[in-house]
Amino acid sequence: MVQTRRVRAGRLVALGLAGAVVLSACAESQRGNDQGGAAPKSGGTMTFATEGAPKLFDPFFASDGATFRTSQQVFEGLIEFKPGTAEAEAGLAEKWSSTPDGKTWTFNLRKGVKFHDGSEFNAEAACFNFNRWYNQKGAGQSPAVSSYWNDNFGGFADGAKPSLFKSCTATDPATAVVEVTSSTSKFPDILGLPSFAIQSPTALKQYNADNVVQQGDSFVFPEYAQSHPTGTGPFKFAKYDKANGTVELVRNEDYWGTKTFLDKLILRAIPDETARKQALQSGDVQGYDLPSPADWEQLKKDGHKLLIRPAFNVMYVGIGQKNNPKLRDLKVRQAIAHAIDREGLIKQQYPEGAKVAENFYPDTMFGWTSDVQKYEYSPDKAKALLAEAGATGLEVNFYWPTEVTRPYMPSPRDIFGFIRGNLEAIGMKLNVISKPWNGGYLEDIDQAKADVFLLGWNGDYNTPDNFIGSFFSDPDNRFSTVSATWGTQLSGELKAADAEPDAAKRKAMYEALNKKLKAEYLPGVPIAHSPPALVTSAKVSGLVASPLTDERFNTVSLG
Repeated sequence: MVQTRRVRAGRLVALGLAGAVVLSACAESQRGNDQGGAAPKSGGTMTFATEGAPKLFDPFFASDGATFRTSQQVFEGLIEFKPGTAEAEAGLAEKWSSTPDGKTWTFNLRKGVKFHDGSEFNAEAACFNFNRWYNQKGAGQSPAVSSYWNDNFGGFADGAKPSLFKSCTATDPATAVVEVTSSTSKFPDILGLPSFAIQSPTALKQYNADNVVQQGDSFVFPEYAQSHPTGTGPFKFAKYDKANGTVELVRNEDYWGTKTFLDKLILRAIPDETARKQALQSGDVQGYDLPSPADWEQLKKDGHKLLIRPAFNVMYVGIGQKNNPKLRDLKVRQAIAHAIDREGLIKQQYPEGAKVAENFYPDTMFGWTSDVQKYEYSPDKAKALLAEAGATGLEVNFYWPTEVTRPYMPSPRDIFGFIRGNLEAIGMKLNVISKPWNGGYLEDIDQAKADVFLLGWNGDYNTPDNFIGSFFSDPDNRFSTVSATWGTQLSGELKAADAEPDAAKRKAMYEALNKKLKAEYLPGVPIAHSPPALVTSAKVSGLVASPLTDERFNTVSLG
């Protein structure tokens, strides 16, 4: 999740309309061209600096953005997302349709597509992948290993817990029929996620791809995940230098679509944002991800190209209720909401184009409504609410993350500092706890150790379930009370909305949920939607900024 679109959520599949639904899309991805009409040039090597090194190269076992950055170049899914949007379009499936109940989906596949090892892509290969995911055993079932399957499909073939997936059947070489156990707004869009990209059955078997071994709290991944990722994409995996976090990809000369312009793409890990900027300025790299908003204007003045992604994300202040009884009082949570100067925070700490969040997901998505409880900035009202609740001088554990930059949280330290000042101004006493993002912070948040914390989400696909479903569907979530009474109620309401096949009814259910989230539950305070960016040198053309951070480099050329 460690992961924005800008399209109205009116897509038929996303809304799960009753009746047969058929989608199709153009055979090739749109190619950006900002060269003033000049034809893109072929050849050359581009080096792009990422914020971290990939953990492995099997996207099914991945949850980190650096792995997905590589996966998005090497692999393809049955469904892809149209460049620059969250709109589903044809991938390895040219079109798809569903039965009226939304439980049976027929995918008509591309012909003449080969994996990088020369084996053929067909319906049997597609179903092999579905069955591989579903039949994971042992460590492969751990949420720490197959997190995206756990989050989106649920259980496995052993039946220990329910699964969205039921079966995949190859009715002929170019047709795969997938059955799911219930209607859901997220299917088939979730098939566009990197974790569900189609991989070569031949390579998966040859390199024992499912042989994941748990050692204490860690996992050891097989040879396939370390050095043999094999997909159908426009780039092929060449090598990985683990010592300096550098991945080398080369053009797939047998690609079914238009070949890449670049000969090679180098993805180089440079965790420090300032170091990434210096590498661009020196010419060591030709682009990097997540430039600091404070640097945007200077980067443009220096002649670089700033590509701003649409703000398909949300940052929120979470309020955990498990450990501190005072926080279970709605008035106390309302006081925190009134105490935070969201407009001032955005003006001071966020880039141009960021805006105050009123719901827990962006306004481009169905079910969003402006008719929610508003919490204007009012320290006096916040103090009064604390007094009414008998919580004047409330003491809480306030967590904030270090060693991270997120699209929705460009500078955690500064954002924390601003909010800290707001809360202390109403008399709250804060026990400040900071931990590295991947070094204890997320673990503590997931284990509900924090009273107040900073967190957010960059969307994976264009449904409310990807946002509020991810946050609140688990009744024993990081926000719930000890008894989890409202957590259980909210979880049920979210699952019912997601499973509703009628578009109008589903929209109304999400609108009602958004109202209750702000007025009755208030598990946190939505703060901001922020447009993250990436930057390239002037000679780079054709890179399309994605709201999903799903940039594909097959369209890139060097001038």
